[in-house]
This record gives sequence, structure tokens and C-alpha cells, in this order.
Amino acid sequence: MDGLLSDTIGAISTAVGNAGISIIRLSGPEAFSVAAKIFRGKGNFYEYPSHTIHYGKIIDPDKNDVIDEVLISKMAAPRTYTCEDTVEINCHGGYVTASRILDLLYRNGIRPAEPGEFTKRAFLNGRVDLTQAEAVMDLIGSRTEKSSKVAVSQLEGRLSDRINKLRHQLVEMLASIEVNLDYPEYDFEEVTADNCIQNISLVYNELKNLIEGFQYGKILREGMEVAIIGKPNAGKSSLLNRLSGKNRAIVTEIPGTTRDILEEYVNILGMPIKLIDTAGLRATENEVEKIGVSKAIEVMDSSDLILFILDADSGFEQEDADILEKIEKYHEKTIYVVNKTDKKDEDKLNEIKERIPEVLEISVLEDSGINILEKEIYQYVNKSNFDTDNQLLVTNARHKKHLQQTLADLEKALDGIKAGMTMDVVSIDIKSAAENLGYITGHQVSEEIVTNIFERFCIGK
Repeated sequence: MDGLLSDTIGAISTAVGNAGISIIRLSGPEAFSVAAKIFRGKGNFYEYPSHTIHYGKIIDPDKNDVIDEVLISKMAAPRTYTCEDTVEINCHGGYVTASRILDLLYRNGIRPAEPGEFTKRAFLNGRVDLTQAEAVMDLIGSRTEKSSKVAVSQLEGRLSDRINKLRHQLVEMLASIEVNLDYPEYDFEEVTADNCIQNISLVYNELKNLIEGFQYGKILREGMEVAIIGKPNAGKSSLLNRLSGKNRAIVTEIPGTTRDILEEYVNILGMPIKLIDTAGLRATENEVEKIGVSKAIEVMDSSDLILFILDADSGFEQEDADILEKIEKYHEKTIYVVNKTDKKDEDKLNEIKERIPEVLEISVLEDSGINILEKEIYQYVNKSNFDTDNQLLVTNARHKKHLQQTLADLEKALDGIKAGMTMDVVSIDIKSAAENLGYITGHQVSEEIVTNIFERFCIGK
């Protein structure tokens, strides 16, 4: 991996396209020499102080052509994002201008950066650990304020600090065991079985608490899929439009208007939710509608939560009974919602309540009960009432995997002590647990894993 650090990389760090400004970033040992070659401003580029910004022009030295007026930042190692000499060129936005400057850089020895390579270099140079590096991409991809806060917390190193503290406790335990095994003739404090059980249990319980928050953390990071199902004309598309704040779905009085799957990301109390509007579930001879119904059934299986929408105006009909039978196996992940309560018939509503006692009454037309529905969706996700401002959350499946492996190692160690195994045998499992925690932060990690993580990043970060 060290070979990557000998060359200089460059890429556009802003979104490609028409914009007020585009930022091109260079990092590596030749960043300053190449910048000095193509930049013309007041004074000598090499004499500019570090962490200053200067006005000038980018010139093609071969043709003496002016490409653009720019602001250029000079930042000397190690006080940079990558811990390398870094230059950032702020040019006018637009594909053509940025591409011409990039082409000029490449012709002068700069290598195109790979996805995530700037952050990868920050990791390889010790500026951030692996959890902080992954948090960079999570922050970029955040869809809500809550998910952004969790990513910032991890970027600041709160999760890393906790993992490192627990790993240090295991390493200290191993050191104490080794002392007693290697120097039994000295009067060192004996590491008793009870002490080991107590110390391992403390680490075990902390790790277990971290894992318990994963499902909520994962949804904050990746979002949750919520399928809206029901018979035709129950108000599914109207609910999608209301929750998204857009006229995303066509709404008419004609049953069967929605025939395909519609998806829309929404923010519900800080939770990124992907709403999926499905075709009305009913028996039909229309081939297109049949496909839509089939897709709706598939969505129910893959979604994290189901909103079953019933119609207070029509009551409980055979179509509702058929749907209820289909979703019986999904009962634990279903919220039952009765829409159109603005024009409800009490007898019709009672028909529904006789079949489904626990229903949430709403009216999309009158905007009634929507806030309560949003709270129900949020509470379904955050059953344990995690506080994103004050509690650490594990959001990454890779982290969860290693935490679970650590727990398994600690369970084996505890079982070994209780079975009367010698401490040198027990220490094998404790060492494995410490290694698994090291994989999370990057203390012990293979080049393959590092490559796999950073290739998911966007280019320029």
C-alpha cells in the first residue's frame, strides 16, 4: 500500500456540471511543483506561506494560453487532509473549464485519483482511522440532520475512542496474564479467574450495547423502506404525496390508477425513509395491472415496514380481507391505517375495527392524524429511544460483524474460565477478541479490505 504515496494525485472534488465554482484538488510530493508550473499570480508560488489562498490564472505553458482565472490554495504537509502537500484550485464551474485544467495537470505528471483516494491517503498516513474514514462517506451521503450528526460523531472519533478503550482493556488483561505466566517466581498480582470474568463481562456488556443500536443506526445511515399497500383508491398515492410534500403520484377517483412502483425519499422526524407506493391489490384481468400487483407483493416481502391503508368510506371489503390474509405473516412489521376519516360512516369504520382492532385513523384530505402516523413510523424504528445527540450508534455492517465476532470470542473465554481451563488457553480467545476490535478501526486490516472500503467512495474525496 505504501507505493501509492510516492506519486501525486488530482481530481475534481465538487460535483461535475454547471456551477459557480469547481474545486480541483492535488495531493502528493509534486503538488507544489506542478502548481507552480501552471499558475501565474503575484509573486513566486514556492514563496507563498502555507494555508494561504491567492488570485491568479491557470496557463497552459506549452501554448501560453490562459485557461481560467482562479483562486489557488497552498497547504504544506503535514497539516492537510491527506498529511501531504496539497493544492486546491478554485476555478469557474462547468465541465469544459474543469476538464481543461485536469487535462493540463495530467499532462504535467499528475495521476487521476481513484475513488476515495484522498481519504485513503489520510488513513494510510495516520490522520484518521478506518471508522473515521468511512464516516466521511456517510456524511456526504446523509439524507437527514440525524444521520448527519451520527456521521459527524464518528468522524470526530467518538466511536473509535470507545472501541480503542475497550481494545486497550483487553490488551491490558493479556499483559497481566502474560506476566503471571512468564514470571511466576515474582510477587505480581495474581490474575484470578474471578477478576478475568469481571473484566471480560464489562467489555462484553459495552459491546452488546453498541450492537443493540445497530438496527436504528443502519436505518439512519441507509434509510428504511416503507411499503404503502391497500386496495385500489384507498388513498395510498395521496399519502405518498402528503408525506413527500410533492405531487409525485397521479391521484384520481379511478381505481387502479397506480400500476407501477413509485419510490420517494422523505424525512420523517429526522429518519430517512424510502416510501414505496404500490399498485392497488385486487384481482384484475388487466395485464399491466397484474404486473403491478405482483410487484406490490414482492415489495411487501423486502420492505422494512408496511403501511396497510384501509378506506373508512367503503368499510372492510373482500379486497381488504384478501390483503389481510396476504400480510398475516408480516404482522410484526405492519401499521394498520384507516384513511378518509373525514367522510367516515361509523358503521363502516366499525366493520374495519371488528377485523383489525388496532388501527390508526387519518385523513390525508384534511391533514388529520398524519403527525401521529409519522411518530408511529419513527417509534417502530427507534423502539429503544436512542438519543443520537448523546449515544454512540454503530451504523456500519462491517463494524457490526467484527463486534459480533468479538462477543463470540469473549463468550468462549468466559466459558473456558468457568470450565477450569488454564489462563494461557483462555488468553487465545481474549487475543482474538482484541484483534477483531482492531479490524474495526484499522489497527489490523488487510490491503484487500482497505481497497474494498475506499473504492465505494466518490472520486475527489
